[in-house]
Amino acid sequence: MRLVTFSDAQGARIGVHDQESGTIVDLSASTRLPKEMTAFVALGKKGLSRARKAVKSGEGRIPAGSVKLLAPFPRPAKNILCVGKNYHDHAKEFHNSGFDASAGKDAIPDVPIMFTKWPNSVIAQGEPIPSANDYTNSVDYEGELTLVIGEGGRNIPQKDAYKHVYGYTIINDVTARTLQNRHKQWFLGKSLDGFCPMGPCIVTSDEIKDVTQLKLITKVNGEIRQNAFVSQLIFDIPRLIEDLSRVMTLEPGDLIATGTCAGVGIGFNPPKYLKPGDHVAITIEPIGTLENPVS
Repeated sequence: MRLVTFSDAQGARIGVHDQESGTIVDLSASTRLPKEMTAFVALGKKGLSRARKAVKSGEGRIPAGSVKLLAPFPRPAKNILCVGKNYHDHAKEFHNSGFDASAGKDAIPDVPIMFTKWPNSVIAQGEPIPSANDYTNSVDYEGELTLVIGEGGRNIPQKDAYKHVYGYTIINDVTARTLQNRHKQWFLGKSLDGFCPMGPCIVTSDEIKDVTQLKLITKVNGEIRQNAFVSQLIFDIPRLIEDLSRVMTLEPGDLIATGTCAGVGIGFNPPKYLKPGDHVAITIEPIGTLENPVS
């Protein structure tokens, strides 16, 4: 299923996007399911079963064009967990850019490099990326597959990791590169207001047979900048879940952005930073395309 958070005159709530009919099934209309995504994810398989029944019933359908899509988690309950330098080609690209202030001289990390993005950085599909919030004028893009935790847990072994993945979405890990380098850590340069476009939906994990075969393509003003398969990750999804759950309890609705591939703005000479009027589109099928203009 394609789960979305949307809003209209009746307020914000969640639904199922039925692409064939061009409608959204309002899950709060007849099923009394939660209106907020984190609470719905926490229901697990029971919630999905009720959602499927709602889709089959045909009740509560709204034309998709009549509502505004919000980010699947408009304000995540926690910081978004992120992985740095997690594609071989991007790790080398970033290492050679002169912006890498992380510890160590090796381009390829020995263990996952973790950081987080502030919840207030999240914006929706179609909303402008506010480049003026970066007073250093070094705004960059990073297309990333992002997984949604379903069943929570701690000390999750790699062999069981996918049992805890509820679904997948896309984020653009927008970054103020000068701030990222200047502060010798990545949190401030990654957490500016509006610097985390998310969406357009969550595709539940049962719809994706092999996540490693998904392909990420990022276009800026129609030009392909990033193009890679998820199989190229240095540390795969099971490894990320195992390492994170060794030190913290993962909970329903937690988000883990898996990293970006080569082709970001600082990989060019001179760097190709985003500027007002630009348009960024990140595609990972079957999730769809996350598109945002730059203001």
